[in-house]
Amino acid sequence: MAKLKVGIINVTGYAGVELARLLYRHPKVSLSSITGRSAAGQKLVNVFPHLAEIDMTIAAELGEVDLAFSAMPHKSSAEAIMPLVERGVRIIDMSADFRLKDGSEYPKWYDFTHPAPNLLRKAVYGLPEIHRDEIAKAGLVAIPGCYPTGALLALAPAVEEGIIHTDIIVDSKSGVSGAGRTLSLSTHYSEAVDNVCAYSVNGHRHLPEIVQELEALTNVSVSVTFLPHLVPMSRGILSSCYASLKQGTIGKKDEVIELYRHYYKGEPFVRVVDKPPETKQVWGSNFCLVYPVVDTRHNRLIVISCIDNLVKGAAGQAIQDMNIMLGFTETEGLEALPLYP
Repeated sequence: MAKLKVGIINVTGYAGVELARLLYRHPKVSLSSITGRSAAGQKLVNVFPHLAEIDMTIAAELGEVDLAFSAMPHKSSAEAIMPLVERGVRIIDMSADFRLKDGSEYPKWYDFTHPAPNLLRKAVYGLPEIHRDEIAKAGLVAIPGCYPTGALLALAPAVEEGIIHTDIIVDSKSGVSGAGRTLSLSTHYSEAVDNVCAYSVNGHRHLPEIVQELEALTNVSVSVTFLPHLVPMSRGILSSCYASLKQGTIGKKDEVIELYRHYYKGEPFVRVVDKPPETKQVWGSNFCLVYPVVDTRHNRLIVISCIDNLVKGAAGQAIQDMNIMLGFTETEGLEALPLYP
């Protein structure tokens, strides 16, 4: 059986190059076309020497493919994939351009007017643990943001089962690769090393995404305080989530863990663990580790989650969605265990 042809729009960013690394070894697809605005005409190995096995030239335009991944920045991504959608090419978009259902949110959070609001309702939010059936039938999938992936997987069981009040706090720490490859002062080595800082204190772009998906689970309004932090590591996101438990629903750690294990039973990439997870435990993998616990003194649920922001938070989740869309085994191409140390 011939392999399906897939392509990457903008292979030169962190998410794009991680996609190339993972797709090259995928048993059911052929990486047949890659583009990159700043490196068109160059061999991939000359831009990324660690991918010396992939003998490909970065093109200016995407070739003929069955499915395309867009790793373009927001706004640019929508503009790049609209012609492909019209041609019937299946699309997995890794930007924020199709994550939000309400087009009026884009000027507020992303500073642009959406060029294709008609596609927002057609796009499927690509979190497999919640939207697997929709992803299987989709022609356009929006990969969740890295922060929302960790937060939603931490909170979904509690929200859907109705055991917590809807005033929720999400405190997240991310490595510097989450900021992308574009140079900025805050991610220079001498600025980031030996330092931790909060940012987007008045509202991060991923907040409406978290709210949208939690409200879809519970059908009631939620109030989310989301505060991200930059920490001096290259990969990883650790999210600590807090919410008050409803009286009479649940009250013991064992009960909460059992609820979470039942919710994620059979999920190939979510592991409910018995002690607080660490970002090193998921490095290079598509796993999300989730640790729920009850603070009995204050009747509060605490859930800690860890992901690799470039794998489960980006490229790995995109491939997981591709596998679902194309009818492959969901774990194909993603079986690698985490790296350590």
